[in-house]
Amino acid sequence: MNSRETQLKAFDRLLTIMDELREQCPWDKKQTMETLRHLTIEETYELGDAILENNLVDVKKELGDLLLHIVFYAKIGSETNTFDIGDVANEICEKLIHRHPHIYGDVKVENEEEVKQNWEKLKLKEGKKSVLEGVPKGLPALVKASRIQDKVAGVGFDWEEPQQVFEKVKEELAELQEEIEAGDTDKIEAEFGDVLFSMINYARFLKVNPENALERTNKKFIGRFQYLEKKAKVLGKSLEDMTLAEMDIFWEEAKGL
Repeated sequence: MNSRETQLKAFDRLLTIMDELREQCPWDKKQTMETLRHLTIEETYELGDAILENNLVDVKKELGDLLLHIVFYAKIGSETNTFDIGDVANEICEKLIHRHPHIYGDVKVENEEEVKQNWEKLKLKEGKKSVLEGVPKGLPALVKASRIQDKVAGVGFDWEEPQQVFEKVKEELAELQEEIEAGDTDKIEAEFGDVLFSMINYARFLKVNPENALERTNKKFIGRFQYLEKKAKVLGKSLEDMTLAEMDIFWEEAKGL
């Protein structure tokens, strides 16, 4: 591993390159925070993919891409004398110190749960009117539901036992079935949302990340379906020409791989 001095030199090198690119490169000179925003979101998802695949080589690469974006935003901020990378680093340092009184103060905590509860209480003391203010509006709905539940649990609004949550899941499923039988599309959608929300909550009690769990299933399905396509091609058939029973044979083969 690199020494702290070597790491700081590498970061300084990045800042120098960013200065040079912003001054000399036609593309970099034109960028604004708004034009970078969608690229940053894309880079974040690419990092997420690398983490799920446990590809540490790609994790390193994608972290570099994301770090470049952070440095880029800070460079743009410095051009209007609003903030620079030092301000960004110092602000997060101050926040971490303030939000960890059990490390930098005299507060005692017994476990991770108490740390999370203190975190949310401190944020309210900092002037936030709601514990849910920190949930970005643009988050994908599944991730947003998970963050909402984490935050309200941090102030004690939570179930006591996993079984209670599972009972809630079954209750929501029963309500969904009632609306399906009634045939009201709007109510079906509302109840379907309740089922998903309760399942995401149950995942939290099982210590399962619902986004990761669903993405694992997505990847598994893609792998099996592509195996099915490959087998059909070997037989000289298209999937449209195959019966479900024929396709199921290869699907079961794929499950065994």
